Amino acid sequence: MSYSTADSLPRVTLDDVRGAQKMLTGVARTTAMEGSRYLSQLVGAPVHFKCENLQRTGSFKLRGAYVRIAGLLPEERAAGVVAASAGNHAQGVALASSLLGVRSTVFMPTGAPLPKVAATRDYGAEVRLHGQVVDETLAAAQEYAAETGAVFIHPFDHPDIIAGQGTVGLEILEQCPEVRTIVVGIGGGGLAAGIAVAVKALRPDVRIIGVQAVGAAAYPLSLAAGRPVAIDNPSTMADGIKVGRPGDVPFRIVEELVDEVRTVSESHLSSALLLCLERAKLVVEPAGASPVAALLSEPGTFEGPVVALLSGGNVDPLLMQRILRHGMAASGRYLAVTLRLTDRPGALATLLGVLSVADANVLDVSHVRTDPRLGLTEVEVELHLETKGPEHCAEVGRALREAGYRVID
Repeated sequence: MSYSTADSLPRVTLDDVRGAQKMLTGVARTTAMEGSRYLSQLVGAPVHFKCENLQRTGSFKLRGAYVRIAGLLPEERAAGVVAASAGNHAQGVALASSLLGVRSTVFMPTGAPLPKVAATRDYGAEVRLHGQVVDETLAAAQEYAAETGAVFIHPFDHPDIIAGQGTVGLEILEQCPEVRTIVVGIGGGGLAAGIAVAVKALRPDVRIIGVQAVGAAAYPLSLAAGRPVAIDNPSTMADGIKVGRPGDVPFRIVEELVDEVRTVSESHLSSALLLCLERAKLVVEPAGASPVAALLSEPGTFEGPVVALLSGGNVDPLLMQRILRHGMAASGRYLAVTLRLTDRPGALATLLGVLSVADANVLDVSHVRTDPRLGLTEVEVELHLETKGPEHCAEVGRALREAGYRVID
């Protein structure tokens, strides 16, 4: 790696990314590029998915982890490696270490989804559960490194990691040479920085847009300040990009080479995940769906052809269930209503008859009779309905009001 005399931070070059690509031959898959007819119509230009959710371990993280560990000196390999992660980086480090014959220890939060913990162990790592949040887990891993001499493998703040992730950018240019815009999710910044290094060196005309969740958007603040700025308590369903502070090394690259960083809402994230599942038949985690969320949010602002990078597909089934319900609600496919009835025989049947005529499918019904807010002869009914879109939701509401019901929620 070369070094900048201006700020002494290591710089990553196109040659570094090309070297990483050679190193990853036979290790990382060249993942598929799939077109999206729905998004192409919405955006008004061709839209393609770069499917890193189909990469080994289910995300792009294997690329950087392998390059970083492969570059260790023999004595460093002998000491083993340690990492901290809630999922994707953990699995990437575990598999890369196993392929290279290096002992790995991975610290994960105590609340990490069991499938991710099991997968990390299956890839060969010793898993230690510590802390409730990743920051606590990270501190434990660094303490372990100091005590044992194991090499700490940072998830994004190292030039080898960035070079490995940048190989995704080379593949995009090979698979879609006419690309005009690349949209990529940003957490710490390693993936976006690597792609920017590779793509801007070969195609400076390509626009690169980073995407963060609005509740975990450290990059807009940092770019405005001209330095990495930490945010308190980042909050988003997209745990893969829930990072409180940009990495020093990727930040300088993003600042220089990434054209724009946008934010997306939780509703757009869940809608994007639902779209990937229904329209593209692709299982994508919320962080991986963030570029799709950006396209849904402002479809008319992207120059095509567009490549949206689906960075990962490791999502816990229970979380997937909650997100899909959230996505259905956001897209008008799921409606929850609460109303009050007179507590008499046949009242509920009459209500269900109204809903049947309105063609709303009842998923769940809940009765409350003991709330002190209710009158002596009242019952509160909460209904969860499956609907066909925003217009149908409005029709159901009108049907209830016309039948004399007062919807209170």
